[in-house]
Amino acid sequence: MRLRVPVLLVLLGLLPTFVQAQYPNKPVKLVVGFAPGGAADQVSRAYQESLSKELGQPVVVENRAGAGSSIAAEYVARSAPDGYTLLIASPSSILVNPIISPKPGFEPKRDLLPVTRVSSSPLVVAANAGIGVASLRELIAYARKNPGKLNYGSSGNGSAPHLAGVLFSQLAGVEMVHVPYKGGAPSVQALLAGDIQLSFATPPSVLPHVQSGRLRGLAVTSRERTSLVPGVPGMIEAGLPDYEISFWYGFFFPAGTPREAVKRMFDATHAAAANPAVGKVLEVGGTETAGSKSPEEFAAFIAEDAKLWMRVVKDAGVKAD
Repeated sequence: MRLRVPVLLVLLGLLPTFVQAQYPNKPVKLVVGFAPGGAADQVSRAYQESLSKELGQPVVVENRAGAGSSIAAEYVARSAPDGYTLLIASPSSILVNPIISPKPGFEPKRDLLPVTRVSSSPLVVAANAGIGVASLRELIAYARKNPGKLNYGSSGNGSAPHLAGVLFSQLAGVEMVHVPYKGGAPSVQALLAGDIQLSFATPPSVLPHVQSGRLRGLAVTSRERTSLVPGVPGMIEAGLPDYEISFWYGFFFPAGTPREAVKRMFDATHAAAANPAVGKVLEVGGTETAGSKSPEEFAAFIAEDAKLWMRVVKDAGVKAD
């Protein structure tokens, strides 16, 4: 009997190792805060097949749209922290929404655990050809001579395109009018119709119109040119070198998820990102793979990025729709 107790203790000590070796042993749910077809959904499905192979279990995309993706974020935060419910989120849902529309009892920085970035892309400063400007410098000159006469559209108050416009106004020293729409598509349609003159838009929403000549791509919101948006200058070349906004997506687990599960998902995601097929799918949507050195590095990146978004939100007095 004396020998059985030490053996039992040894086995109990090995239990965490057994559990770790078994993860994942069932499908993983990847929760998207928007309807199918949107940017977050496209990035999720670009990773889905390769990530499933790396994990050895199906990754099931689940769309839970509403409240600017806050519904999905809260759902994941309140899910069991067992590594089987994963959130894809952007700065808007993780950093901006809690500022403009705080919800009692839910705080993303406390309730969600960063895993890694998965994609990054610039926005495109697109102008209606009717205003007669052919470069960003000409746009700034026009806006300074005509304060309050330029309207720029976005997919809603607090969205990345809205805040990109706010930061542009601040750094360029111009006054423009923000016109929020219920999505990126209506905003682009208004731009094409001439109801608004300018938009800070996702590449796939405006690139076909830039290439056809119906819209003019004045710059991308990264400092350098990018192959994602051929023929369009970066902000340094365009004349506003201090301006830079990168729109990213990342993976998050509920707070309290075991470290072993976080490490496993981190490694699997990076392996999936290295698959050329994933990069090709993302490139069609105007974005590219982007990783983090570790979950801790991703958390530090978010903390630093939050400073920019918080400053822009507060300076602009952004309110929820």
